[in-house]
Amino acid sequence: MMSVTVSPKYQVVIPKEVRESMGIVSGQKIQVLTYQNRIELIPIRPMEKMRGFLKGIDSSVKRDKDRV
Repeated sequence: MMSVTVSPKYQVVIPKEVRESMGIVSGQKIQVLTYQNRIELIPIRPMEKMRGFLKGIDSSVKRDKDRV
């Protein structure tokens, strides 16, 4: 497990290994969430990069007879 230090300006540096594995680049936006006493950082991906990420997903859903 890695740890980081909060600077006097409340900044943290994302370790290089994490940046590379998540594909985070300089200037990229990251969503910050707090959940059950922890902080989560979620990279925001442009819609163009999301194209095709659900390829191959099973889209067959059993529906009620009164639904289209």
